[in-house]
Amino acid sequence: MSAREALEASLDALDRCDDPAVVVSRVPVPGLVELAARIDAADPSSVPLRGTTFTVKDNIDVEGTVTTAGCPSFGTTAGSSSFVVRRLIAAGALPVAKTNLDQFATGLVGVRSPFGTARNPFDPALVPGGSSSGSAVSVARTLAAFSLGTDTAGSGRVPAAMCGIVGLKPTRGWLSTSGVVPAVRSIDCVSVFAPEVDLAWRVACAAGGHDPDDPMSRAVPPTSRGVARSAGVLALSTLHELDVAAHVVAGYQEACKALADAGVTLHEVDLGALLEVGSLLYGGPWVAERFAAVGEFLSATVARDGGVGLDPVVRSIIEASSRWTAVDAQRAGYRLAALRAEIDAMFDVVDVLVTPTIAREATLAEVAAEPLEANARLGCFTTFSNLADLCALAMPVPGTETPGLPPVSVSLHGPAWSDEMLVRTAALLRPGAAADAAAPRGWITIAVAGAHLRGQPLEHQLTERRAVWLGTTASADTYRLYALPNTVPPKPGLVRVGAGDGSAIELDVWALPPDGFGTFVASIPAPLCIGTVQLADGTATSGFLCEPGALDGATDITSFGGWRAYRASI
Repeated sequence: MSAREALEASLDALDRCDDPAVVVSRVPVPGLVELAARIDAADPSSVPLRGTTFTVKDNIDVEGTVTTAGCPSFGTTAGSSSFVVRRLIAAGALPVAKTNLDQFATGLVGVRSPFGTARNPFDPALVPGGSSSGSAVSVARTLAAFSLGTDTAGSGRVPAAMCGIVGLKPTRGWLSTSGVVPAVRSIDCVSVFAPEVDLAWRVACAAGGHDPDDPMSRAVPPTSRGVARSAGVLALSTLHELDVAAHVVAGYQEACKALADAGVTLHEVDLGALLEVGSLLYGGPWVAERFAAVGEFLSATVARDGGVGLDPVVRSIIEASSRWTAVDAQRAGYRLAALRAEIDAMFDVVDVLVTPTIAREATLAEVAAEPLEANARLGCFTTFSNLADLCALAMPVPGTETPGLPPVSVSLHGPAWSDEMLVRTAALLRPGAAADAAAPRGWITIAVAGAHLRGQPLEHQLTERRAVWLGTTASADTYRLYALPNTVPPKPGLVRVGAGDGSAIELDVWALPPDGFGTFVASIPAPLCIGTVQLADGTATSGFLCEPGALDGATDITSFGGWRAYRASI
C-alpha cells in the first residue's frame, strides 16, 4: 500500500467512526497529503513504514495540533512534533489523529477524561483501559495501523489487554520522551500499540534512538537477540491469592504450556519483590512527580475557577502527592534499591518473567463504585515495570477468545534492553511455535549437534553474534554421532553414513546474520567443519559435520540419540 492509499483508508475509517470519545483532534489533512506524496516518491528502503498510519496519545506533541493531555484548558498548539513522531514520519508512517486519555495520564481505567469514555470494542460495559484508552481503541477499531501511547504504571499494556491487541513497553529511555507531557518523568515511557507483535517491534525500532535533548534518553547497548531459554512463571496458589479470574488463569496456563512445548524451561518464581515495587509507585513519593509536572497549573485552575475542567479523581491524586517529603523519597529509594537487587537475582535464574497482563476485566460500574481500588487491581501486574527498570510486552493468547470479553492477555517482562528477546519469545506463543520463531530475511540457518546446543558451553559463540534460536529438531536417519577424544570442552562429531546404517540425531537450529555466520565458520577448529545437514522433515541446512578420519579413538554414542542425552548419562 502506498502512503497515499494508507492515508485515504485511515481518513475514511476516522470519518466512519461512531465513537466520538476515541479521537480528540485530527491532524490537518492538507499537510498529510503533501507528506504522503513525499513518502511515496522516496526510495522505498528509506521509508520502511510506508503504507502505515498511526494515531498519537494526546499528551505527545504532533506539529500543528493542540496537545491537551486530557484537559482542554491546559492545551497548547505544538510548534513541532515530538522526537518519536518525527522519527516515525521519517520512516514513512503518517500521524492522522490525537487520541483520548485519562487526564494527565493519571489512571489505568480510561474513564477520567472530559472528552468522554471510549467504548470498549468487546463490551461497552467494560472500561477500555487507560490511560492510553483512545490509542488502544483506535488500533482495535482499525482507525490506523498502530498507535503511540505512554506507560508509567501500565498505561501502554492495560488498554492493550482490555482491547485485545499488543502493547509494547520498551526499555525506559529507548524511545525519547521529548515533546511528551510528563506524568512521572523519571520513569515515563512512550509505548506502542499494534494488532501484531511484529509491527509493534518495527515501530519501536523506527521510533527508538538516543535523543541528546532528552536527559532521560539512554544509549542502546549491544545485546543478544536470541529467544528466552528459561521463564519465570507464577504458581497456581499465587494466581488465586491475587484473585486472578478463572478464565485468565486458564489462558495464562495455556501460554506457559506453549512456551514449555517450544523448549523454554519454566521455573516458579516469587512475585513478592515486584509487587512491593508496584506498591511503592502507587503509594510512595514517586507520585509527587505528577505535582512537579502539572501541579502549578492545577493549583492555578482551582484558584481561578474552582477547578473547572479537572477530573475530580485526578485532581485528588495530584493534590495529595504534595505531602511527600525529601526524607520519604530517600527512604523509598533505599527500599527500591534493595528490591531491585532481589529482582536482578531472579533474572539471573530466568531470562523472562511471564504473568497475566490483568487479573480480570474491569467494568464501568466497578470503576464508578470504587475508582482507586478498581484502578489498582488493573495494575497488579504492570505497576512495577518502570521502577524495576524492566521492559514488557503484552499480547493476547491465541485461542482464548470469549464472547463479550477480550482474549486473555499475558505479559513477558525482561531486564532493561532485552526488548528483542521478548519479541522473539512472543513468537513461541503462536501455533507452530518453533517454526514461527523464523530467521530474519537474509540470515543463514545452521544446525548444531554438540557444544553449541542451547545450554551447552559454547552457545555463547552464537548468541554473541546475535544468533536467534529457531528450535530443536532432528537429523535424517542417516547419521552417526561420536564423542571425540581430547576436546575441550567436550565435543561430538556428526558423520553421515549410508541409508540403514544411521539414526536420527537431536539438533538445534539457529539463524545468524551473514557477517556473524562468516566469523563463526572461520572460528571452527578441525576436524569439525560446516557442510550440508539433512533434516528429518526432508529439508537441508548448513550444519556441523566431522571429518571421518578424526574418529580414531572416538566413542560411538549414536544410541543416545543426541549429545544432551549422552552428557546427562555421564
